[in-house]
Amino acid sequence: ALDGAKTRFPHLTFDVRWRPYELMSSLPTGRGYDKMEYYEAKFGAAMVRGMIPRMKATAMEHGIEMNYGGYVGNTFDSHRLIWKAREEGGSELQDKVVEQIFQAYFTENKSLGERTVLEECASKAGLAQSSIDFLSDASDNSEGTREVRDEMLEYGRAYQCTGVPMFIVDGKHTLSGAQESDSFLRLFGKL
Repeated sequence: ALDGAKTRFPHLTFDVRWRPYELMSSLPTGRGYDKMEYYEAKFGAAMVRGMIPRMKATAMEHGIEMNYGGYVGNTFDSHRLIWKAREEGGSELQDKVVEQIFQAYFTENKSLGERTVLEECASKAGLAQSSIDFLSDASDNSEGTREVRDEMLEYGRAYQCTGVPMFIVDGKHTLSGAQESDSFLRLFGKL
């Protein structure tokens, strides 16, 4: 949608910024829980049986292979990594890191609670090793922790964010949940 929008609305400037939001902040760090068992406990087996095929089909329409094996762990450090990528290389590097994180979780069934997975994502995206080492410090005073927590609070309050994805356009228009390309194009046409 974004590539088409850039062509269709050349007068607009696009700068995608990934903001943090934790759906399940109580998940443990490390490998975490079996993804399907966790989803079934959270949503119910019947809902998961209906939800997964729809999500897989929708993703495949956009060339994305989604798998639902593996584990689900705490994602806070992935948000620190995404923040760091923005600090180091702006939107372009941040997008590359997010792409690798999505690939690891949705396609390769890796847990984002595992630091080695995040380090691998950062490296594949082109983040310098010296910029990846900060992940080894997970204390409350570690680099990016305050910034990510502050950003979660700021955007959570300002936009009443309660789920993902949530899109904020031009600082004042929001779209919640998965959206068709036309939803964005209509909104961009109003700017």
